[in-house]
Amino acid sequence: MTRRPAPPLPPPKARRHLRETAALTQTQLASRVGVTPGTVRAWESGRTTPRGRKREAYAKLLKTLADEETARRTTRPPHAHPESTPETAPAPNSGSESDPARKPLPPEPGPAPESGPESGPKSTLEPAPEPEPGPEPVPEARPAPVALTPAQAFDALYEFGAPALVRQTYLLTGRREQAREAVERAFQTAWEHWPEVARDRDPVGWVRATAYEYALSPWQRLRPRHRHPEPPPADPGDRTLLNTLLRLPPRHRRTLVLYDGVGLDLPETAAETEASTPTAANRLLRAREAVAGRLPALADPQVLHRRLAELASNERLGAARPHAVRGDGERRARFWTRAAIAFTAALIGTTALTVRTAPTHYEPPVSPGQAVRGVPPRVAQGSLSDEELELRHKLRDQLQHGPERLSPRLE
Repeated sequence: MTRRPAPPLPPPKARRHLRETAALTQTQLASRVGVTPGTVRAWESGRTTPRGRKREAYAKLLKTLADEETARRTTRPPHAHPESTPETAPAPNSGSESDPARKPLPPEPGPAPESGPESGPKSTLEPAPEPEPGPEPVPEARPAPVALTPAQAFDALYEFGAPALVRQTYLLTGRREQAREAVERAFQTAWEHWPEVARDRDPVGWVRATAYEYALSPWQRLRPRHRHPEPPPADPGDRTLLNTLLRLPPRHRRTLVLYDGVGLDLPETAAETEASTPTAANRLLRAREAVAGRLPALADPQVLHRRLAELASNERLGAARPHAVRGDGERRARFWTRAAIAFTAALIGTTALTVRTAPTHYEPPVSPGQAVRGVPPRVAQGSLSDEELELRHKLRDQLQHGPERLSPRLE
């Protein structure tokens, strides 16, 4: 039995263009294919590729949209044929509609530019007074995109993704300040690596993965702020659901939030959690069983998705302004850069001082002294006896004459 080849799909940009041309939102297209809006967003960004029956349904829908767009283009009057313009078309009372072959009539002496078909050749030399009605195709009518500065692009990404990321991170930690700090630190890291983030297919996913890693870091438990619990949600149902989420292991909790909270499909969830697809599926099933064991009403995934969204939206979780986040990130980068420079300078100075004061040749150490046997130890000078004192005074007081000087004599 041979496998049927998969139907071809247009490039990701063409998929999005076809959907926008048909005036369909991602939610509407997802309902027609039978998937979630996050899956359609991943297909249009190129991060994932549909497979199986979903691929066939998606390819069939895109082909239908492409055929509709082609039909719309062909029904529009072409620009290159001036005889089809309203200014050169024959009037209804001219009688030209009765002639299906549109044969040219012999010229008449009297000109009739407004009703006679013989006025066509003359009108072809005159410019059209008005442009042809009807909008141009979308790719041709779009103006050239305005290039944004890196700061403007970062601010747009922050304003688009920060509020939702703060609410999602709150489901992971249960702490408002920690969720806000994790998202801000993730965006500061994105600003430090902005060329890489700007070229990424899903910049929001890049920041989300960084924020989740920071929020679920084991080092957060050692912070003094972690020892003081924050006030729980006011609603008892929200409080019970949040406590149930916090009792899950961090990996299971993250998988549940990504799949049932954010709306990612299983391969995307596995890729973001750095796990295989079977492992991610196992974690998801165990997390759902734990939640349903304590809250049986949330056994349905659709109900669980709605309750997670309500829990995240009921909390007032604001985010800082984008320029403040960029400023804090730049100040932190300058601080660590200067600290690294100072440490490097101190290391270089210490090395130079060591090289300057270190000996240039080997000097063997002086061996410790050893006692020589058979030689009496040297005795220090002690006090003098009476005889010695008397002799010393005598030698100092009396003039000592040496031997007599011998003088030569003649004999």
